[in-house]
Amino acid sequence: MTIITHILATTAVVQAMGLTGREAVLAYAFGVAVDVDHVVKAPYYLKAIGLKDKRGYYWRSSLQEPVAFLWVIPLAIALGTAVPVLFLAIHLAMDYSVRYEKMPLYPYSPWVTRGWLTAIPDRTKEIAVFAVCLLLNVGLWLWR
Repeated sequence: MTIITHILATTAVVQAMGLTGREAVLAYAFGVAVDVDHVVKAPYYLKAIGLKDKRGYYWRSSLQEPVAFLWVIPLAIALGTAVPVLFLAIHLAMDYSVRYEKMPLYPYSPWVTRGWLTAIPDRTKEIAVFAVCLLLNVGLWLWR
């Protein structure tokens, strides 16, 4: 999923839950900002591939894999809020709906999966999730 779709999904859930302040910041940190690893991996991509568009390049780190719950759950307990766990789960569910390779237990296991809903084209899923999130945001904004 694209960063825009992650922002729309996070914003819709933040609005629906009425989150503000620290909890809203945590929602965006774990719903959107976990994609920061792409910035870290960009120099490696450029060195290995160049400016070409290479589908299937592994952009992810353990920040965007279910193994991240090993540190996010204790963090959430320490902070006294389930927001990081919920928004990371939303982020992962969206990412795991597209077909590119994922390594759920990275770096502890080399196991690779393509996630779920692999029979549906990724573009179709992206457009559908984007549209639903956009409508939810508009509806929630108008409703308040």
